[in-house]
Amino acid sequence: MEVEVAEARALDAAEALFYGRGIHAVGMADVRDAAGVSLKRLYQLFPNKERLVTAFLRRRDIRWRDRLAAHVSRRDDPDERILAVFDWLHEWFGEPTYRGCAWVNCFGELGATSPAVAVLAREHKDAVHRYLATLVADAGRPAALADHVMLLAEGAMTIAAISGSPAPAHQAKAAVAALLDR
Repeated sequence: MEVEVAEARALDAAEALFYGRGIHAVGMADVRDAAGVSLKRLYQLFPNKERLVTAFLRRRDIRWRDRLAAHVSRRDDPDERILAVFDWLHEWFGEPTYRGCAWVNCFGELGATSPAVAVLAREHKDAVHRYLATLVADAGRPAALADHVMLLAEGAMTIAAISGSPAPAHQAKAAVAALLDR
């Protein structure tokens, strides 16, 4: 099996298992079985579980932010682009595999013991905040609005995961719309 194929299969399996069940609940043998790669190959690619976790988070970060940006870019009006963030979140929250924010989940499990995971969680949140700040600036809105949009998005992610409902995305969107109307 080609290295790139084995790596992609391992990362696909790790993402599904870690995101769906949690890091501590999943062993490397579980990833091996789901990926269909040998344990030897898995450890050649990722010498330890932390390396596999950080690789899955890095790859997920790129995919997650690209999906969000693609959705938002379909809107022409700058204010509508800000609100479109919450429409995308609503779609994501409605997916049957939605389990909350992967970075918050991983930080909650490993942040105190894995500086690498803590750094990746902070980098992801910083990147999302910068993206939101760009949307806010493009709309000619006060820079502080990005902080509020970020908090509302983060809160919606958490409540949606706990409640099992996508509704918090629309509730947060209504709050942001009220801030835009001020």
